[in-house]
Amino acid sequence: MQEYTLKVSPEQEGMRLDLFLADFSKRKKIGFSRTFIQNLIQKGNIVLGLSKIVKPHLKVRVNDEFRISIEEKKALTVEPEALPLEIVYEDNDLAVINKPIDMVVHPAPGNNEHTLVNALLYQFKNLSDVNPGRPGIVHRLDKETSGLLVVAKNNFSHLALTKQFTKHTIKRKYIAVVLGKMEFDENIIELPIVRHPLKRKSMAVGFDKKAKYAKTYYRTLKRAKEFSLLELEPFTGRTHQLRVHLSFLGHPILGDKKYGKPPVKFGRLYLHAKTIGFTHPRTLKYIEFTSDIPEEFKQFM
Repeated sequence: MQEYTLKVSPEQEGMRLDLFLADFSKRKKIGFSRTFIQNLIQKGNIVLGLSKIVKPHLKVRVNDEFRISIEEKKALTVEPEALPLEIVYEDNDLAVINKPIDMVVHPAPGNNEHTLVNALLYQFKNLSDVNPGRPGIVHRLDKETSGLLVVAKNNFSHLALTKQFTKHTIKRKYIAVVLGKMEFDENIIELPIVRHPLKRKSMAVGFDKKAKYAKTYYRTLKRAKEFSLLELEPFTGRTHQLRVHLSFLGHPILGDKKYGKPPVKFGRLYLHAKTIGFTHPRTLKYIEFTSDIPEEFKQFM
């Protein structure tokens, strides 16, 4: 059990309890999320004197002394594995990994081995545990997609990076080889994405109430007789967004067994996360990383 004692200062008088706790978390760089704070309050883990406080909107008063009790999180069932891992960058707060193709990012029911999380647990002493089942994982790439992915080593960095993803301020660029000769040198695709009505593990372009706005910019780098090499920049982060958008345009990514046109003749999905850039949570400076285009892309084109 982890415990904190917080005393209300004169300048904090009148603040809502949840905002008071959020301010404490920010100043101490602990990494409490809004949802985490709300759960603490609802579960009665906040005590004032002898009374448990369960109202987030309670106004705090000068010299009020709150005690916070945080239960230890359940131990992970995922085991560390000594898997090959290409670390592009690392500091005390985060790491940037160049994920290989055919590596699942995080464990799922029936698949607790050989994932990126297994490799991270072996490689790093500390990882964020905002989501205990997915330590360090702020965002993901599909199993078949290679390229750059940022990992958080603590909750402070995790929440700061998550906020950037939510606000779409993370810079991401992908390289893809697609079927067919692209008509335009560059264009923007704005098509909403929704769960496929029949294939529940797939997504599709759709226009019903459940569909979510999705936007992708593309630039044609090279054209061949039957294929095109594209640079893609997603402004939103919908599931399978790039694959769904390009398939809908009639230019599916090569090797895409889910959204491509059969028969699939290619040994991999020709989609690579080439660039990632973001504001560092600690230094507040913008940093950017780029990986080489995979050799098989160059040979194919």
